[in-house]
Amino acid sequence: MKNILDILEERGYIKQFTHEKETRELLEKEKVTFYIGFDPTADSLHVGHFIAMMFMSHMQKAGHRPIVLIGGGTAMIGDPSGRTDLRNILTPLQIETNVSAIKKQMEKFIDFSDDKAILTNNADWLLNLNYVDFIRDIGSHFSVNRMLNAECFKSRMEAGLSFLEFNYMLMQGYDFLVLNQKYNCKMQLGGDDQWSNMIAGVDLIRKKDQKSAFAMTCSLLTNSEGQKMGKTAKGALWLDPEKTSPYDFYQYWRNIADSDVERCLSLLTYIPIEEVKRLSSLKDFEINLAKKTLAFEVTKIVHGLQEAEKAEKTSEALFSDGKDMSNVPSLNLDRKDLGVEIIAFLATNKIIPTTSEGRRLIKQGGLYIGEEKILTHDYPLLQELFENDEILIKIGKKRFYKVILK
Repeated sequence: MKNILDILEERGYIKQFTHEKETRELLEKEKVTFYIGFDPTADSLHVGHFIAMMFMSHMQKAGHRPIVLIGGGTAMIGDPSGRTDLRNILTPLQIETNVSAIKKQMEKFIDFSDDKAILTNNADWLLNLNYVDFIRDIGSHFSVNRMLNAECFKSRMEAGLSFLEFNYMLMQGYDFLVLNQKYNCKMQLGGDDQWSNMIAGVDLIRKKDQKSAFAMTCSLLTNSEGQKMGKTAKGALWLDPEKTSPYDFYQYWRNIADSDVERCLSLLTYIPIEEVKRLSSLKDFEINLAKKTLAFEVTKIVHGLQEAEKAEKTSEALFSDGKDMSNVPSLNLDRKDLGVEIIAFLATNKIIPTTSEGRRLIKQGGLYIGEEKILTHDYPLLQELFENDEILIKIGKKRFYKVILK
């Protein structure tokens, strides 16, 4: 039977280890409790978090126990990793709202029944810390020289790194220590952008409690050119169906570049690796079968089988000669707002980021109502356009929206 590490490496998850040989031996001889942290900076997770949850899910399926750590405390500070500026400071109420929403999403991906996983919030131990005691007990184990050389701080030094953010590494390291003491958590997993923070936690446990601790990172979700995936014309590709509809979510994966198919099938689905290799080896028009499989499988994991089937059916209908609009994402237009310019309507509903983007779209010939190409930026939505109080708007070649007159 394969070591879970072999499976993770084969699928392209593993990027770095703190102790590769010891990690392999540990995962072979015992069921390990490990954790991944998620700061609640928004009221939904996005596709960048999804790869971490798949990483976690594969570990759980191999019998290891995950701790999902929601960063209700660390979110009060803000992670400087990968940032060129200070994060917006969230209010306690915003964080509480976000934590609640994220907890519900987590249950779709991780099995919390019968103590198979733990869900906890670092606000429980961080918010009531005595600062002087914390600095004496925890801060004494951190070298400022080493911290300043960490990648998560280097990029901020020239622009200015606040002392507020400088504390983040200590807090994340302390999280690992608490979880180790409370749940015998021996390993932290996370995205490769968290490497410096993860090393801090491993070192803290080894120095303070003289116990073994380990960390390994997964690759970030990037395309074949090394750019982060998951950005759309409307912003991030969210896991919340209210923010990114299942249809839009499906279409994103249906339209990825041919060169990204194998990586996405490996990291974002449970399809056996032999089938991943077969699908990704398809050429020319046949590669569309692999993309359809990817889109269906990822949408099924995130939104469920029924929504995946609806998205697939809608996509097939729209890109054939059919006119079935039953499952296309819909927007409402109040009758009192008839006459509104189409690009203003789309911008208000966050279908396009700005009206300037709408003008550019029209100039490039990428905006349609039904089969009619829109040629002017001040094109109004009038009563006579609506057949049975509905019209179909097409943006580019792949995005469709049904507008319903209310």
